Amino acid sequence: MAQGTAKRTTGEKPRIYDEEVGLLMQADELAHRIVLLPCGDPRQATPGRHRIRIQWGQHLLADLLAFKYRTLVCGVNANDNSQGMISQLARLLPGCQWNEKSITHHAQAFARSLDEDEVLVMKYDFDAVEVFALLRPPAREHFTLSMLERGFVKVAEMLESRRDRMPCASVSFLGAKSNRLVGSDGREPSFERVLRIMFESGYRGDVYPSLGMWECAPTGVFAAYPFPEGLDRMRSGGF
Repeated sequence: MAQGTAKRTTGEKPRIYDEEVGLLMQADELAHRIVLLPCGDPRQATPGRHRIRIQWGQHLLADLLAFKYRTLVCGVNANDNSQGMISQLARLLPGCQWNEKSITHHAQAFARSLDEDEVLVMKYDFDAVEVFALLRPPAREHFTLSMLERGFVKVAEMLESRRDRMPCASVSFLGAKSNRLVGSDGREPSFERVLRIMFESGYRGDVYPSLGMWECAPTGVFAAYPFPEGLDRMRSGGF
């Protein structure tokens, strides 16, 4: 099995809801849902930052407005950010003096100096939240995986040198409207591929899946990356 499971201490099945609501909450095949699999032993922990937490079921904007994060990682471009996470946050965050036009204008000032595949991590001070925005080169219509890698290497360095910027959250760069991420085959890459790039680049913050990933059931998902070793054994045909 790819997932680790903890032994149950009693014979009674855990209850999620009071009374008989559990019978009413059984999702049908048309419901948007995920199947969350256990991973690892919850009784074991180390002080080191050795994983990326995946915030299934959580709302990024709500968590940012509740001041649960000091830093946000997202994308920005020099053309139109009206649908981007950075502009949505600017509209909602109290005391923020940025708006969609000023965000884009600031990006334009730096985009002129970028080469075709160069990635710059822009810093936007939203007072309560600092935004690290990967600036998409103006010559490109979307982000590539190599751009994502170079961007997150810089992000990891900026976080490591300033621990006061933690905790940090990042968008998944999947399902984006303003700054799409496209692989070499012209398709959006898998979530696993994105997580691997972030992790190998040194990033250890949280990641919020795209809204479209609520439709991934019955495929099981994990709440942290790296995934269990058993997944690679299954991939190679083992058990």
